[in-house]
Amino acid sequence: MKLLCSPTSPYSSKVLMAAHYLELAVNEIRVDTNAGPAILVDNNPLGKIPTLLTDEGVSVFDSVAIMHYFGRLKNRKLYPSKNGKRTDAEILEALCDGICDCLLAIIYERRFRDEEKVHQPWIDRQWKKAVSGLNHISAHPPKIGRRLNGAHFALAATIGYLELRFKGQWEAEHPELIDWARKFEKKFPAYQELKPHG
Repeated sequence: MKLLCSPTSPYSSKVLMAAHYLELAVNEIRVDTNAGPAILVDNNPLGKIPTLLTDEGVSVFDSVAIMHYFGRLKNRKLYPSKNGKRTDAEILEALCDGICDCLLAIIYERRFRDEEKVHQPWIDRQWKKAVSGLNHISAHPPKIGRRLNGAHFALAATIGYLELRFKGQWEAEHPELIDWARKFEKKFPAYQELKPHG
């Protein structure tokens, strides 16, 4: 399998951590979404990452679809089997992905607009939503038990992205997340290698 991805992307990071955890052989192909390379747009009409190219020639996107595809390859070992716990994991993963959506909206607003056209109220609104999500997770951090699941990787990728792009802006208010990431790394030593970086 091949994964079209970026080392800075939290969504790519989540998928790569899951693949590593499930011992799936995935060839990482780094792409620049701004350049719109043919290998990406030919396999994902949205031109977004991550996009998985399966050995059967099927394109799978987005990150949530890829995570569930991986889970089916390994007899659903990526998410809890009990309905209640699975729903909890899926909700937490959605919350983490939503936080990352807000964080990326901030990055794109600053990166792709001329400085005088950057809309600070938009940035403030996105940051407020991200912080609200972080507050919720800090108050209800997921337990790290015998097995990891998709939600753990989503949260680890989110924290890694915060460390990469928003250093010094969130740590003081969310020590629980820093502590959680330390515990996660003890359970999953490949975290330092696979978290967002660049």
